[in-house]
Amino acid sequence: MADINNTQYFNFSTEPEVRVKKVLEVVYNAMAEKGYNPVNQIVGYIMSGDPTYITSHNNARSMIMKVERDELVEELLREYIRNKSWQREET
Repeated sequence: MADINNTQYFNFSTEPEVRVKKVLEVVYNAMAEKGYNPVNQIVGYIMSGDPTYITSHNNARSMIMKVERDELVEELLREYIRNKSWQREET
C-alpha cells in the first residue's frame, strides 16, 4: 500500500507523438514503395476515414487505423508549425 504522506509523481510520456510519427513514416514509405502519391493518399484517408486509401504493404493500413485521425492531423500541424513553413521568406 502506498504511503499517503509521500507525493506520487506522474510521468507524462511523449510516446503517442513518437508513435504517430512512426506510423506516418511507415505509411508514407509504404505508399511510395507501391507507387502511390503518399500525400494524396494520406489526405484521402484523413478526410474520409476510408482505410482503402492506404496500402496494406508493410502493414501500413493496420498501423494507421490504430491512430485516431485527429492525432494524425495534430502531428502534421505540429511539424508544419515547428518547421515554420507558413512564414514567407523575406526578399
